[in-house]
Amino acid sequence: MDDLLTPVPRPQPPIEVESASPAPGRGPTDGVPTDVDLALATRGLTRDYGGTGLFDVDVQVPRGSVYGLVGPNGAGKTTLISILTGMRHADSGTVHLGVPRSAVGVCPDVPEFDGWLTAAEVVLLAATLSGAATGPGAVDRALALTGLSDSADRRVAGFSRGMTQRLGLACAVVADSQLVILDEPTSALDPAGRADVLDLVAAMRGRATVIFSSHILGDVQRIADHVGVLRAGHLLYQGPTQRLVDTYLRPSWLIRLGGDVPAVERELRDQPWVLRVDRPGEGALRVDATTLEAGERGIPAVLAACGARLVACEPLAADLESAFLALTEGGA
Repeated sequence: MDDLLTPVPRPQPPIEVESASPAPGRGPTDGVPTDVDLALATRGLTRDYGGTGLFDVDVQVPRGSVYGLVGPNGAGKTTLISILTGMRHADSGTVHLGVPRSAVGVCPDVPEFDGWLTAAEVVLLAATLSGAATGPGAVDRALALTGLSDSADRRVAGFSRGMTQRLGLACAVVADSQLVILDEPTSALDPAGRADVLDLVAAMRGRATVIFSSHILGDVQRIADHVGVLRAGHLLYQGPTQRLVDTYLRPSWLIRLGGDVPAVERELRDQPWVLRVDRPGEGALRVDATTLEAGERGIPAVLAACGARLVACEPLAADLESAFLALTEGGA
């Protein structure tokens, strides 16, 4: 009978618990300097499901950063996180940790808990299983951080999905983990809950290293200082979030005119610095330029030459979603 209660060990990926070092010359890692202290690095990580999966991926996560992992459905995000957390094998490649295994906290995309336990008991169990010294008050602090203080004594069988997601986060942070891995941590939350969780993750910067995957690109841009973009199992970009926006977005302006729209449109199309001109609405033109400086100098010159009556000229916001689409639609 005792044999039936013996846990079956899960297969583990090849993890070296040591200070990670970058893999020189592999993959799109220009945004991560080679002298940066890394909390986690992978080398040639591959899991092939027969044409889909993960292929030769070198992730480099600077210590103390918030690293956002983004990609379309089927890009390999879940596979990568599963390997990093020891839930799946890699066919080849290695994962190098710069922190002890016991200092890694994990929250899956759909956490599940025994319904007869209370929230406080679940978090206490997570702290105990982590093997880390948590100290008095750790459970209360974790529940408070995730907005569950008032539900500490409730059995989790009655929790909504959003509350269960918060409970998973509490389990991930209760032991003051040095590396926290979160899979879609805001997917089940309402806007107020998302904002609370994002504030929690942002507050970890510098105190811990956070890797989180998300399909909500606005959330990633809000809190991630580094980002990795996956597509079809390949890492297309890795580096500072702002560099991705700056590199893959065209400078654009929305011009609203009081008349002479066709004349201004023709003149703009003749300019060598203009990449594209569209009409998004009545009396409006959208102009994409080769560089920011070219647009700032060229647009006023064209309007003056045409004698056009300008109502407004607004630079269009550069966001991660637009940069992501530009990269993934044009990537190999």
